[in-house]
Amino acid sequence: MHRFLLSKGYLVPVNSCKIIAVANQKGGVGKTTTTINLGAALAEKNKKVLLIDLDPQGNASTGLGIEHDQRGITTYDLLSGEATMDEAAVPTSIKNLSIIPATTDLSSADIELMDNEKRSFLLRYVLHDAADAVAKYDYILIDCPPSLNILTVNAMVAADSILVPLQSEFFALEGLSQLILTVRDVRQSANADLRIEGIVLTMYDSRNNLSIQVEEDARQNMGDMVFKTVIPRNVRLSEAPSFSMPVLEYDSASKGAMAYRALAREVIQKNMKKRV
Repeated sequence: MHRFLLSKGYLVPVNSCKIIAVANQKGGVGKTTTTINLGAALAEKNKKVLLIDLDPQGNASTGLGIEHDQRGITTYDLLSGEATMDEAAVPTSIKNLSIIPATTDLSSADIELMDNEKRSFLLRYVLHDAADAVAKYDYILIDCPPSLNILTVNAMVAADSILVPLQSEFFALEGLSQLILTVRDVRQSANADLRIEGIVLTMYDSRNNLSIQVEEDARQNMGDMVFKTVIPRNVRLSEAPSFSMPVLEYDSASKGAMAYRALAREVIQKNMKKRV
């Protein structure tokens, strides 16, 4: 998202923060795991990262060790205009990584926003009005709920791009088609600059013929949109959330941690090329 400041009569860019929504309408595909660990891997590379937990389940908040009593200000308060980004952001145990946490209060947003004509633009307005706060970060990652509801649409309208975790399972690509149609609708109606950041295959098992077939189909149909990095099925990756930490902190040498470091490198390289 390009942000500009009027200086000596000219509009000049004030920062290069990249806003990425991590989305898939299916649950259990590794969406929150990807948000947490990609954020931690980017932070490890000395990037300033903010996670916005837009899922009422609050799993990203829990996975980063933010207890419920630490969630006095949440994304619900952010969207309702009751709090600013700076007030809502909570530091995590990971250097360079902060989060705006979520609680179940967010689950009522669909109903409460029904009569608001600008309901799809609330997060975009928040980020636009908080240009100074946004400028503190290199990346903002938005963890979306597992549905194409008003919260996910808010993320798409506010974001520069969408990163899609795709589980290596049968029918995975069929579920992807609905998400891509929604992205097209958002481009036409609310955010013409929205792009697909990439598709990352998750829960990949190289010993399983189905995983290999899903990868071949994805690369054949989606081409360069599919990241080279695949995220493996990994016990340490599955265990880390129960200890409320990213796998990079839980077991830094695990295959899961190394995979998310590789994904972070791809994301950084892709965005460096776009800025040249």
